[in-house]
Amino acid sequence: MSDGSTWKDALVARYKHLFGRGGFPTVGDGWCDLLERCLSRIELSRGRGQVQIVQIKEKFGTLRVYWGGEKLSDAAIARIEEAIELAEMRSACTCEECGAEGRLYNRGGWYLTRCPEHAQGEPVNVKVGTEKMRIVTKYIGDKRITSAWRYDRELDVLVPAPVPKDVADE
Repeated sequence: MSDGSTWKDALVARYKHLFGRGGFPTVGDGWCDLLERCLSRIELSRGRGQVQIVQIKEKFGTLRVYWGGEKLSDAAIARIEEAIELAEMRSACTCEECGAEGRLYNRGGWYLTRCPEHAQGEPVNVKVGTEKMRIVTKYIGDKRITSAWRYDRELDVLVPAPVPKDVADE
């Protein structure tokens, strides 16, 4: 941007009603598009409710979006949480520097998601078959329910996946 502002300034200006007094993004340029997509989805999901972005940062190599809201329906909350989940899952396989497909690296205890060109440190080993997967376990009474979702980067969606056998047997 020729006026000295950054994509972060433009993003906050475009979604100023979501940012209010805080939440300025402190992430690399490679996550610009996924953050734009996330905020657009939040905007479309909130209905007549109000959403306040509290903080946007990188933690353990992936995006974190912290927020609060008022007068939101249960359906709106679910859609907002899904928008954030998709952005977090995409960040786990997107280089924070350039936006290319990437993976998690460990640089002396600091975790970074990077492409091969921007890689720093050692690649973090991921158990074969669990790449780009989110496994969720819930308890309803005494019953344990485990589900698995795999992130499809090309389509930018979470798709149901079989729960890995070693997780299901725990």
